[in-house]
Amino acid sequence: MSKPPPKGRQLLTGIEASGTFPVEYRFAHAQKGNRHLVVVFANFAAPGDYGWSNGVFDKLRANILWIRDKFEDNRSYYLCKEMDFSLEQSVVTLISKVMNALDLTPESVTLWGGSKGGSAALYFGLKYGFRNIVAIAPQFSIGTYVRDVHPGVARFMLGEGVPEQNVRIVDALIPDLLRAGANRTANIYLVSAAQDDQYPLQVEPFLGLFQHYENFNFIFSDSPHIADHTQVAGRNVPVLMGIANFLIDGIAPRLGHVRNGYEEPDRDRRSITSYLSATSVVRGPEFPPPVITAPAVQEEVRRDAVRFTGHAGGAVRVMVWEHGKYLGQTDVRADGTWSWELGRAWSTGRHPVKVYAVDAAGYQTERTEVNFTAVEAPTGGAVPPSPGTAGTDWGFGVSTVGQSAGAPVVLEPVAHEQVMDARVVFTGSATNAAQVGFRENGVLLGGVAVGPNGTWSWESGWAWSPGAHVVDVFAVHASGAESPVTQLPFTVMDVASMGTRDVYYGGIH
Repeated sequence: MSKPPPKGRQLLTGIEASGTFPVEYRFAHAQKGNRHLVVVFANFAAPGDYGWSNGVFDKLRANILWIRDKFEDNRSYYLCKEMDFSLEQSVVTLISKVMNALDLTPESVTLWGGSKGGSAALYFGLKYGFRNIVAIAPQFSIGTYVRDVHPGVARFMLGEGVPEQNVRIVDALIPDLLRAGANRTANIYLVSAAQDDQYPLQVEPFLGLFQHYENFNFIFSDSPHIADHTQVAGRNVPVLMGIANFLIDGIAPRLGHVRNGYEEPDRDRRSITSYLSATSVVRGPEFPPPVITAPAVQEEVRRDAVRFTGHAGGAVRVMVWEHGKYLGQTDVRADGTWSWELGRAWSTGRHPVKVYAVDAAGYQTERTEVNFTAVEAPTGGAVPPSPGTAGTDWGFGVSTVGQSAGAPVVLEPVAHEQVMDARVVFTGSATNAAQVGFRENGVLLGGVAVGPNGTWSWESGWAWSPGAHVVDVFAVHASGAESPVTQLPFTVMDVASMGTRDVYYGGIH
């Protein structure tokens, strides 16, 4: 058993050895109970001689059978060795046994391949009656092609000296099946391109042979992204995956003869660039990014005393992110100042924090980044003051206080705040108190010890229900006496039902 590629499908490897020639294969089980089999034939450049094995089929729901074209260390178009077509029989035996083991019929099988593999898909599909055939840039005159381009393969397939008679026999394999109307009801999807140097000789002369086929589809690409034969498949992967998913679901699209491509990679984009710039949610110099006054760049800050402060002219709020994750937001005061705290201790180590401002219309500034290090104690020995420390002037402080002097101070959330996270963190200070408690509608929610400097932080541990809440915050002194309450009204927003822009104002990080 092979290990799956990262995020890929589990691959099983095996050898079907009941025929004259052992046939190596890989297999991946269907997903979500799909009842279809895709058989994949390899092109010349396929890694390990397994075609389409680079993960492009990982999301297809069908069973996948990859057949290796390597016989006695040679390629064969899955047909013959020195005109011994028992090699072909060995290959079709593998397909039949896998199909029967899955309890499927040819009606639920798609043969798939590019270049050499496309020729094999056409040949086996037409001759053995498989319902769906997808052939990308195949060769129809196989004998001539291997004689002129792959002489080693020609000797293996056609015999030493590559007799001209054998070249003509193998050249006629696919055209003769088409002239005979073999499997005329098959759903056939043939892909080629104007830039494919093989198209004039190997594809175009044979298109008329499909005129009596009931669902023959020809996709002809004309694209600057195709330079030669080897790039036809890559340019058409999106279209091909669409066809594959239709066929796997039992739907056979009828496209007819269609063209695609015509991209203009060098087209002048100044007009659309100008429009996008003028309407971008992230503004330019006319709405400058917020200034961060604290913490300073590369500053060491005690991890339980980190407080962001700054200025954001013309903004109504400031958003704070780290590593692409939303941390919080705060309103900007009328004078343009703002301050924000996480509400809990930061993890020790370096923190690259990005901050941007939002105006009343929802437009954003460019990002301002500040890198600081959260530590247990700064190396200089000085400890920055914490919110709630007696005698400290916080400068930008916003708090909710009770009607009585003894009530605790609540720093976060502030009264009537719209909280964007169901996880609500309460922070504040309570002078000369041992604990702080929390009640809602008379029900005790919990409590937390007050730190030596008078600060406290509490998180309930549950997700708060969306809607309005009124929490009574009270202090408990060492004697057991309760202080007057600070009543804190706030609203938990229903983020799941809000648009991204309404919640985070379309943040780009």
